[in-house]
Amino acid sequence: MATITDVAARAGVSVATVSRTLNGKATVDPELAARVRAAAAELGYQPNGLARSLRKRRTAVLALIISDVANPFFTSVARGVEDVALIAGYSVVLCNSDEDLDKERRYLDMAVEERVAGVVLSPSGETTNVGALLGRGTPVVAVDRPLPGVDQVLVNTRLAAVEATAHLIRSGYQHIGCVTGPVGIRTADDRLAGYLAALAAAGRPDDPRLVRRTDYRAEGGQRATVEVLRAGPVDGLLVANSAQAIGVLEALRSAGSRLGTDVGVVAFDDAPWATLIDPPLTVVAQPAYELGALAAELLLDRIGGATSEVTVRTLEARLIERGSSRRSPDPADTARG
Repeated sequence: MATITDVAARAGVSVATVSRTLNGKATVDPELAARVRAAAAELGYQPNGLARSLRKRRTAVLALIISDVANPFFTSVARGVEDVALIAGYSVVLCNSDEDLDKERRYLDMAVEERVAGVVLSPSGETTNVGALLGRGTPVVAVDRPLPGVDQVLVNTRLAAVEATAHLIRSGYQHIGCVTGPVGIRTADDRLAGYLAALAAAGRPDDPRLVRRTDYRAEGGQRATVEVLRAGPVDGLLVANSAQAIGVLEALRSAGSRLGTDVGVVAFDDAPWATLIDPPLTVVAQPAYELGALAAELLLDRIGGATSEVTVRTLEARLIERGSSRRSPDPADTARG
């Protein structure tokens, strides 16, 4: 069965362009829209008509439970889920768990009580329990973070952290630290593991003083950076998400550290503001929209009974090198020369 990603590949466009075309958005270039429609016809793509035919058995609503809607990464995930769901005739209820297991549990209970057709979930921790939903036959797809026993759409975030840290090493930074998320959140654990693996591969000792685990917010990133700067010499930082990166940049500015020159920084997620600072921020760009779109497709397949075995799809991230990880000449040295 052809998927929305198959159509995008055949048409040579993004998944977002396919979604906008099939949803009838007028903003799509007519030539691209024609290519999308032709590709869909060639592949026999159907927006899960079987799922639509079954929706009368339960509410034609999907629940999307994510950790932080203010995070641009999850905003893009949500848009991917919504666009695909809309094509298939479903509405999406957005729930914000705030990385709080109790709040997440309340939303999962709501999904059971309201008999939603399915749930896309970014688990808040290792103890997330979707047994009540599965027991009632409500399909669940985990997005961004794994959850045993259900379909999953993930990013190879450990490998991305290896590549980002290796980039800082190649760029000449000697004392590289890491600001990552809380213990027990798989993406935070994987990014730390990738950072440590890259140091080991380069023969660099890891310095526990230069590692901080904190919440995935700007305040946490700022607090962690202040602590790292006080702990020992640091001239490079791997940062686990764009919200933390805001706090990291604030702390570096307050300390008088010049981005790139004094401290090289690479952060996960290509936030809209990343190219607006000076120098622009080097990032690990994750395919957030595609994560959401694929998660919604897997969920609709489950609703339609098109698959029985657990499916795990793993996407790759991409390092985008910019000025924040390039050493610039010190103006004072240039003047002296």
